[in-house]
Amino acid sequence: VQLVESGGGLVQAGGSLRLSCAASAHISGSVCMGYFRQAPGKEREGVAVIGHSGDDPNLADSVKGRFTISRNTTGNTIYLQMNNLKPEDTAMYYCAAQRLPCTILARMVPRYSTWGQGTQVTVS
Repeated sequence: VQLVESGGGLVQAGGSLRLSCAASAHISGSVCMGYFRQAPGKEREGVAVIGHSGDDPNLADSVKGRFTISRNTTGNTIYLQMNNLKPEDTAMYYCAAQRLPCTILARMVPRYSTWGQGTQVTVS
């Protein structure tokens, strides 16, 4: 399965963006999906993950209260609503998926084997 991302862009501080990530094929079973980000010169970090049925959302402390992750009813698409964006949110955002519950995977980058192409988010 491939992950296709959309929704990045340039926004001023305090603004909002919504990222989408769609799987190219139907996903069945317990598949955790989420967003990770990587800023220049920094390691990739987990932002938010969510279970197949929209359960077990897990968000990084740095984005709690500002970002919301959700999943559609078929489980094939996830959304990251980003509000009150800050310059430190600037990064390449990647979607990822792995066939295991999010309670096991959490936001650990090495545990995910399927990745999207990434979408740039720049906050000025």
